[in-house]
Amino acid sequence: MKKLIVLLFVFLAGCTGVPQGLTVVEDFSLERYLGSWYEIARLDNRFEKELEPVVATYSFAPDGSVKVVNRGFDTKKQEWKTIEGRGLFLDDKVTTKGALKVSFFGPFYASYNVVALDKTGYNWALVCGRDKSYFWILSKNPDMDPALLKELVAKAATLGFDTAKLRYVSTHR
Repeated sequence: MKKLIVLLFVFLAGCTGVPQGLTVVEDFSLERYLGSWYEIARLDNRFEKELEPVVATYSFAPDGSVKVVNRGFDTKKQEWKTIEGRGLFLDDKVTTKGALKVSFFGPFYASYNVVALDKTGYNWALVCGRDKSYFWILSKNPDMDPALLKELVAKAATLGFDTAKLRYVSTHR
C-alpha cells in the first residue's frame, strides 16, 4: 500500500511544472487575466478532440481560487460540452508569475503556464502545459489579426513548440 501511495504521489507531482527551457511571464496580474479567452490555435490533445470553438472563462471563486469554465462545441456529436474546474497558483507564495495549476477532476492538477502575454492590454496569451505537447494561442477577442497570429506562431516556434502541428480553431458557431 505504501508503494502505491508513493507511486501516486510521484505521478501527481509530475503533472505540474514548467517545460524545461521555458520561463513563465513575470509581473503577471490574475485580476487582468480573468475573463473569457478564445482558442485561436492549439496543439491537438485528446480532451479537446473535435471541439471547436472553445472558450475558457476564468473568474474568482468564493474561496479565492480561480473558477475555470471551459466550453466547446463537439463537431462530431453536434452539441456543446462544458466542464468546470479550479485553478490555483503553482506556488501559492508567488502570485506574480504566470504559473498556475488547474484541476477538473478532484485532486488531480495539470500545469497552466503563461509563457508569453500582451502585457499592455492582456488581449492575447501563449499558454502551455507541463511539457511542450500542450500548447494554446488564446485571445480575449474571437477575431485575431492575421499579422498578429503569424507573429505569435513565429514566437511559439522560437520557444520550441511544433507549430507545424498547430490546429487553427474557428471561434464562431
